[in-house]
Amino acid sequence: MQYRSLDHFISDSKTVLSKGPIALIMVEDAVEIETTLRHHQQLGFGTLVAFMPPSFALARDVAESKGVLRVDYNMDRDGALLDAVNAVIEAAPGQWLYVCYNAEYLFYPFCETRTVGEMLAFHTEERRDAMLTYVVDLYADDLETAPNAVSLDNAFMDRSGYYALARQETPDAAPKERQLDFFGGLRWRFEEHVPAARRKIDRISLFRAKPGLRMLGDHTFSDQEYNTYACPWHHNITASVCSFRTAKALKSNPGSRDSIASFKWHNSAPFEWHSRQLLDLGLMEPGQWF
Repeated sequence: MQYRSLDHFISDSKTVLSKGPIALIMVEDAVEIETTLRHHQQLGFGTLVAFMPPSFALARDVAESKGVLRVDYNMDRDGALLDAVNAVIEAAPGQWLYVCYNAEYLFYPFCETRTVGEMLAFHTEERRDAMLTYVVDLYADDLETAPNAVSLDNAFMDRSGYYALARQETPDAAPKERQLDFFGGLRWRFEEHVPAARRKIDRISLFRAKPGLRMLGDHTFSDQEYNTYACPWHHNITASVCSFRTAKALKSNPGSRDSIASFKWHNSAPFEWHSRQLLDLGLMEPGQWF
């Protein structure tokens, strides 16, 4: 089903947003749109909404799949993501939502054998309404054959170089409880090309909508408890969003593309497209879920 605008989509939201969990896919360019949608279909999302420019093509088998909705939407303008996500939050209270861009792929513990709905049901029983995810940068091994840095067949990732710092409103303020800023990947290795405000790799990608909740510009939320990595009692599930987005940007931006001949370094490893690799590297954890 296709909608001509965000307003048109929201006007029909009571009907089309009744089946969750709901994946909101923000399409910035024409790279790997269908693989992104198919990956999240296979995880078990009940509804997938692709916000994308009307000029972009979408394969017929995906466009006509059950639960896939297309919204004509321009992601180039400032605030586009926040406007779309906050509109859906208001329209779908109580639903679990997931937000990512095209060429990004969600992985969570045991996702090969358990659906995202099963995982979120357990997370809800843990009295959690949001889940921390780490953005794990993916990149092609050979930028000559893949000049946009995207290759699903030959994807690599960093196996080390990740770290966390206490989250503070100001340098003199006390650290926020159970909140950390996480860094690593290409944004860390090529930080001279990345604005300081965009170097973090943590997102709250999975969350439950509720009245009054707002997503903020740094992928955090107006409710501070949503921004925590765990409850006060024990560790909770975390997940990873494996993403070509930073690699694409570094190879397309005029200020960085000519200075990067390869993203590979001594700590690069082939990406195995399996949750076990991410668990072994500490890039997500199962919490109390077995």
